[in-house]
Parts: sequence; C-alpha cells; structure tokens
Amino acid sequence: MFKLSLHLRSPSDALASQVQRLAMDNLTTLSSVALAPSNPLYPLYQYVFGLEIHHYLQGMAGAGDQAVELMVAMDEQTPERMLGFALYLPAQGAPQACTLLYLAVSPGHRRQGLGAALLEELTARYPHAEAACAVASFDWFAAQGWHALGASGPQLMIGTRHDRVPGTVQRLDLAPLFATVEVRQIHAYLLKQHGRKAMVQAEKQRDYRLDQLTWQASQLLRLRQG
Repeated sequence: MFKLSLHLRSPSDALASQVQRLAMDNLTTLSSVALAPSNPLYPLYQYVFGLEIHHYLQGMAGAGDQAVELMVAMDEQTPERMLGFALYLPAQGAPQACTLLYLAVSPGHRRQGLGAALLEELTARYPHAEAACAVASFDWFAAQGWHALGASGPQLMIGTRHDRVPGTVQRLDLAPLFATVEVRQIHAYLLKQHGRKAMVQAEKQRDYRLDQLTWQASQLLRLRQG
C-alpha cells in the first residue's frame, strides 16, 4: 500500500535524491530527447536530466521563478521509501490549471493504480491540466481520461480538457545546464572513452531517433483527430 503526500516546499535531501534517481532511471520515457541507454551520450543526458529535476526541486524553496509542486507516493510499510512522484507547475493567472512536468512510478510498483492515484490527486487540485508525453505512454494517459491536444516534436501534448492550459507556466531553460563545467567534463570523458567517431555516430543516432518519434507523434495525432 502507499500514501500520497503533497510538497509545496523543497523536500528533504533524502526524498529529493529519490525523486532525482527515479527520474534519471526513466530518462528514455520522460525526457523529450528519449535517448536509449545504449547510446554513448546517455550518461550526459541523464546527468542533465537529474540537474533539471534538482533545479525544479530547489525552486520549490523560492530559489527560482517557477511555482513548483511535488506529489509523492510513499510506501506505508517503509515510510521513508518513495514509490512514485508527480512534478508539476501551477499556471500563473489560472488557479485551476497546471502543467505536469514528469510522472514516474518505480518498476516494482507499476500496474497497481499508483500512477492513476497521483494523477487523480493532481487533477483534484488542478482540474485543467496538460503535459507532454511519449507516444508509448499515450494509451495509459488516454485510459485516465486525458486527450491528445497536438504534437510537440517527438512528444504529444495531452490534457484533461480539449483546449490548452490558460495562464503562464514558466519552464526551466535547459540551455544553461548543458553549458555547465560538469557537463563539459562528462562530455570530454565520454569522448575520451568512446572516441570522436563513436560520439559523432551517437549524435546521429539521437537525431534519427528523434525524427522517428516526431513522425510517430504526428501520425498518432492524425489518427486521433480522424
């Protein structure tokens, strides 16, 4: 069994670390880059993704411009163990609206209604919600009553209603994260480990996969819109 709890302030370091780890472990399905673990660039994007989650969690303490909320599912038998989370941004100027950034459930606790419970709790607070999701995740969201709103590159825009969320949502600018010293160091290490030729090929594989997913998203949207 699990217990849901809402965090409006930055969570403890232990909980924040669990949220980061679960997000990073699900980079392929959560991130718009959708990089496969076999790609040599995976550790770099995984680090940046973890850094993004960290910034959002820090923003909950008022350190950033984003209004951020975190819903977590904790194990009732082991209260310090997190089983899943939903990270989202309330819309400014629209009290009933929000953008779901990421939702993830630990592999051993899927298909137990945990993800649906997180979504239900979120939409109880913000009935008008939207998110970007991977094509492979769309059927699950559709089963929860969400609708396809459009395509956003390799992802689908989905929502609880048939129109986009009103108000303003300030997402984190990821460009500065890729320019950090740590990211450059990771890239240099991967370049040394795999060689320039393999890294160039990894970039091509990344771009080809994104093209494929973009085509799949547009095709699914076309079918859904009849």
